[in-house]
Amino acid sequence: MMSYSRADRVGGLIQQTLSDILLKEVKDPRLELTTVTDVKMTRDLRIARIYFSAPGGAEKIEAVQQGFKSALGFVKVTLARRLGLRYMPDLEFYYDNSFDHGAHIEKLLRSLSTKS
Repeated sequence: MMSYSRADRVGGLIQQTLSDILLKEVKDPRLELTTVTDVKMTRDLRIARIYFSAPGGAEKIEAVQQGFKSALGFVKVTLARRLGLRYMPDLEFYYDNSFDHGAHIEKLLRSLSTKS
């Protein structure tokens, strides 16, 4: 059986809690339909790299980035209160383009199958 590091466990807990906060408590319309896809923690648990996806293309991604930037204080305080960690990591938000890449590959595969 594979054991998970503390960084993996804390990252999973942050992902779950942040998703709940975005769904129920953050009222910023730019963050609607935003999904937290992954959280990667540094080994020292000082930085949480939060990956998200959002529908709407490149212009929507910039708006979501600004929404996260404006909600950062609220999100960090709420996470700290709920998680009870000794040190609350700094939060960095990154767009997860894996869904876009997958959709592009699927589109290419479908175009190949229709030509045959």
